[in-house]
Amino acid sequence: MQPLQAWRFGQVRVWHLPHQPGARGEPQARELLAAELGGTPQSLPLTRDERGRPWLIGELARYGTGWSHSGGHLLVALGEHARLGVDLEQQRPRRQMRQVIARFFHPDEIAWLDSLDDASREHWFFRVWCAKEALLKAHGHGLSFGLHRLCFAAGADDALHLAWCDPGLGEAARWHLHEWQATPDFRAALAWYPF
Repeated sequence: MQPLQAWRFGQVRVWHLPHQPGARGEPQARELLAAELGGTPQSLPLTRDERGRPWLIGELARYGTGWSHSGGHLLVALGEHARLGVDLEQQRPRRQMRQVIARFFHPDEIAWLDSLDDASREHWFFRVWCAKEALLKAHGHGLSFGLHRLCFAAGADDALHLAWCDPGLGEAARWHLHEWQATPDFRAALAWYPF
């Protein structure tokens, strides 16, 4: 299995693989992780916690991992001493985007996104959504924790940064975020917290 692309963000590597829509991502993730860490996909010491978050255990417990798939794409991430989450979102028009923002986002994000023109709002919506999913996956809560319990803002360098988060997610300043255009129509984000 040959990745289409690979990226390195600090201590975390992310691979982009072709993926069969509708299929689970774990079998392909196991193959790639076993190739990277040694062993076979079946013997990889991978388990899931009560929320379904994947964890490597035993001798490989120093690694964090996660994956995300959408359409025909799969991202698999692996980082040493990093609790991580990765997300992949297809950028396409969303008829109810303003309602989603108003209902689920942090008040500061709502004010910021409402102040933008339609094209800019759509651009930032996907970036913020993807970053929120990646961070909540990394922490292990998932979307049910509440998208309003973390707040992203655009910096002077046009990059997103975590401006605030619920203390249950840890210290905002310790979170790392990397976001990029994985394909022309898919946005990707990686969030990780050192452990």
